[in-house]
Amino acid sequence: MRQSSLWLECSFLCHRRVMTNPDAPVRYLGILLFDHVEELDAIGPWEVFAYWTRSFPGDGYAVTTFSAGGRPVTCAKSLVVQPHHSFATVPPLDVLVHPGGDTDPMLEDPVHLEWLREQRRQVPLMTSVCTGSTVFAAAGLLRGRPATSHHNAVDLLCQLDPTITPQPDQRYVDDGDVITAAGISAGIDMAFHIIGRLAGPDRARQIREGVEYDPEPVR
Repeated sequence: MRQSSLWLECSFLCHRRVMTNPDAPVRYLGILLFDHVEELDAIGPWEVFAYWTRSFPGDGYAVTTFSAGGRPVTCAKSLVVQPHHSFATVPPLDVLVHPGGDTDPMLEDPVHLEWLREQRRQVPLMTSVCTGSTVFAAAGLLRGRPATSHHNAVDLLCQLDPTITPQPDQRYVDDGDVITAAGISAGIDMAFHIIGRLAGPDRARQIREGVEYDPEPVR
């Protein structure tokens, strides 16, 4: 089976980082992949983070993807992606991105929910895109917090945990060690915000200019 372009991108990125500063500790941003994940939920943040970490390796970050078993996943609109890692092999993360998509099965999956709780104890910054926040809610990670989700999932978010303060009009909600983003494309906005937190607002502006992200208002 041919290696995916995402795997090749990461390989080049890691090689370039080692050549630039072999002694620098690498801090990882990890994007979870699973069958029926919404493509842009995952690939939007990937593009932003990969552009950043490849362009500025001295910032000390790398981005990777992973799935439960490390096998290829078929996304919501049939894109097939090969993750870099499995749960067992993914390096320790500084940031975890949980996308949305067909997340309903996860809401009642005790193995996945317990895995998330374990990640919460280890990962400094837990983030979600779209209905990924409903899985966070089911795992108890949003108890007493403000949060957002896809506009069609906000009611479900509150049903899963009535202590959540919904923020349906926000593109993303930063509550310190947990960030939730609204639907689909909002994950891109969140990714720029994360870069601003980790590397400063000037770096976030550089990356935004680099990928030419300047959406026009809907008319």
